[in-house]
Amino acid sequence: MSFFLVVLAIVIAAGLVWVGASVFRGRPIPEVLDRGLEEPLSGLPPVLLPEQPSADDIDRIRFSLGLRGYRMDQVDDVLERLRDRIAEQDAEIARLRRRARPEVEAPE
Repeated sequence: MSFFLVVLAIVIAAGLVWVGASVFRGRPIPEVLDRGLEEPLSGLPPVLLPEQPSADDIDRIRFSLGLRGYRMDQVDDVLERLRDRIAEQDAEIARLRRRARPEVEAPE
């Protein structure tokens, strides 16, 4: 097992020296190595929100699970606070609109 690890370390070191020498001499990095840091294509549908999200829209958001995803408890906490803040703003807007609406005068 240790022999395998030593050989593996030598191969990796040789590869790094080869890439470093290529860059130092001004040669382009091989395409296979250059593509390594691109974002992977997602096969999952995006999480969409309407133009003007409401608190109910936040409640309906569902994220896909991933191997190295975010901590669900933190995401849930942030979404709950966001939902509560949007609900407060919606209630305040509705209250201000009711207050600003001129009273309908009754015909005499």
